[in-house]
Amino acid sequence: MRKNSIKNIRVNEEVLRALSRIITRELKDPRIDPITSVTAVDVTPDLKECKAYISVMGDAEKREQTYEGLTSAIGFIRRTLAKDLNLRNTPEIKFIMDNSIEYGVNMSHYIDEVNKDITDKEEEDEE
Repeated sequence: MRKNSIKNIRVNEEVLRALSRIITRELKDPRIDPITSVTAVDVTPDLKECKAYISVMGDAEKREQTYEGLTSAIGFIRRTLAKDLNLRNTPEIKFIMDNSIEYGVNMSHYIDEVNKDITDKEEEDEE
């Protein structure tokens, strides 16, 4: 199976969907932030390894605690993933923290501030 084959893309989507459900509904670890999302999943073509990109809204302490909670529950996550998906191999999961959602929210706030400054300046010029 090639890296960008249709089968690999489908496997990535199924693993992403299953991981999202497991993390949000089945993990009971209080360290894991409730606003944790799986942004992307990259499963190797041989189904041995999986990189799961995780995004957590909040400060660095929340991200660190969530990462620790996820890594401590990796056995449970992998076992549940094996039950949910009928794959030849259940991949070893490596969690990678992804800050893209938080970056997007911050950029949106900056854009809103700039637009507000521009409209305020235009209103002053009209007076």
